[in-house]
Amino acid sequence: MLPTDLLMHRYSGETLVPKRLALNEENLAIATTLITCFQLAQGETKGSLNHRLQELEGDSTNYRIKRGLAHILTGLSTFETISPLEPPDLRQRTFQLSAQSVASPRATQITLEKVADQLTQSLGHDVHPEQVRQGLYADLADNQILTQFEAPTAEALLHRYNLSQVQGVFYRASQIILTAHRNDPGEYKLLFRYLKLFGLMAYIEGDADHGFTLTIDGPASLFKASTRYGLALAKLLPALLHVTKWSLTATINTRDTYTKTTRTRQFALNSDCSLTSHYPPGKPFDSMLEESFADRWQKTKTPWQLEREVDLIPIPGSVMIPDFRLVHPDGRTFLLEIVGYWRSKYLQKKFAQVRKANRSDLILAISERLNLDKAGVKVEGTPAQMIWFKSKLSPKAVLEVLEPAT
Repeated sequence: MLPTDLLMHRYSGETLVPKRLALNEENLAIATTLITCFQLAQGETKGSLNHRLQELEGDSTNYRIKRGLAHILTGLSTFETISPLEPPDLRQRTFQLSAQSVASPRATQITLEKVADQLTQSLGHDVHPEQVRQGLYADLADNQILTQFEAPTAEALLHRYNLSQVQGVFYRASQIILTAHRNDPGEYKLLFRYLKLFGLMAYIEGDADHGFTLTIDGPASLFKASTRYGLALAKLLPALLHVTKWSLTATINTRDTYTKTTRTRQFALNSDCSLTSHYPPGKPFDSMLEESFADRWQKTKTPWQLEREVDLIPIPGSVMIPDFRLVHPDGRTFLLEIVGYWRSKYLQKKFAQVRKANRSDLILAISERLNLDKAGVKVEGTPAQMIWFKSKLSPKAVLEVLEPAT
């Protein structure tokens, strides 16, 4: 994402319109030039790369666009501290040795050679004086080395830039009302998982048959505006782009540069926005525990089929997303939820959801490693059939719950 000083927008009445770059020949050429600059800088310092980028900006009026594209490319780069020893330790060793002689170019070279010899003996491989010299301040940002660069295509870079400009709108949002229209249940699941991952505060209404309406609090709605929360909210947008049909409206608080007063603006976006997500469409499993259970289930001789993508269970103000659904050829179904996560707040919320859902066809598989008493969770009266497991959930234990019903 882009920092605030690189965000660009205009106003159409009370509506905020973020800057977007067309995928034309001129912009593609700029993107290609910047990508090439990063590719050529591999093995060089960050300082030398920044110098080249400043030369590319020159005195052109579109310097903020070039700087924004370069910022995104920096996020796709890996800069490392290259030094024969941790720079603070290397400096201490070198300065202690150099204090024993009068400062001069020759004394400096001798000191570097002595330190290199010491390190060669202690580390078991050759260390040269020039490596010592370069490593002394290798931990400074400008001296870090570009070791890896995931070069995107020029088109992908422009798509990422346009997405980042729109994401920046949400930094100052006070509220977002998002309508996810009727979609595939798997798309809802992915969206709600990202909502949970980023710790966003939302009230959810609706169901999978008709769609969901999410009222999400923005960073400007908090008692104290939170930059971290604003960034988390902006991170939700690439996940939303994986949903087929949706629309949103956001209330934005902007500060007038001249009057220093806060004004309320509006921003609208929908699934026809032509933005492209760089998030993967979703992992098959949320954890190794689920993946392991699914693998072993496939080897089990049973007519019960294990399905990954299941319907959402609407509960007041939220939804519950079971991990699996078990389907018998005769039409009977059960839902399976695996509880292996240990944090107290998660456990409290999970069992509260189970009680609100009040589903008799729900099987709750709970890890024995969880300290439910310490988390303040009482399992008595839970409207679900419960299974306890140690390190792995056995398909046999689940079948023992299913088979008596046959």
